Amino acid sequence: MKVSLGEENAVTLETLDTLGNKLQENGEYEEAKEVYERCLVGRKKVLGEDHKKTLDTLNNLGTVYRRLGNYEKALKYYERALKGYERQLGTTRPSTLDTVMNIAIVYKNLKDCGKAEELYQRALEGYEAQFGKDIDDTMRCAENYRTCLEASGNSAGMAELKKLHPNVESYDT
Repeated sequence: MKVSLGEENAVTLETLDTLGNKLQENGEYEEAKEVYERCLVGRKKVLGEDHKKTLDTLNNLGTVYRRLGNYEKALKYYERALKGYERQLGTTRPSTLDTVMNIAIVYKNLKDCGKAEELYQRALEGYEAQFGKDIDDTMRCAENYRTCLEASGNSAGMAELKKLHPNVESYDT
C-alpha cells in the first residue's frame, strides 16, 4: 500500500524544514531558499501566518536571503517574522531576540550603523535579562555589537560596552 503524505502534512513540512536547514548549513543557499519557500506555503496553509513554526521558516528565509546578499528580501522576511514573534511570544523570547539580531546584521551589512547599533543594543539587553552575560547568544551579540560600534567609530558606545562586557573582543561570532 502506497501512502502519500503531500505538501500539507506535518511530517512533510518538518522534513522540508530539516532539509532546508541542512542545505543552509552546507552553503547551498539557492536550494535552501526553494525548500523553505515550499515549507512556508505549507505551514501558512496548515498552521497559519502566526504559528511559531511558520515564523521560524520566515526567519530562515531571511537568513538565506541575507547570505545571498539580497538584504531587501532578507529584511522583508525578518520583519514579518519579528512582528509575529512579538505578537505571539513577546519581545524577550529567544526567537524574537535572534530575529532582532539578524535584522541588525542586515543593517550593519547595509552600512546603516545607527539602526544596527539600536537593534544590537535591544537584542543584547534582552539576552542579558533572559540569560545573563555568559551564554553564547549574549556573547555573540555583544561581539557583533562591538564590531558595529568599532566600524562606526562610536567610542562612547564602545566604552559602555567594555564596562558591561570587558572580554568582548575574545568572543567568537
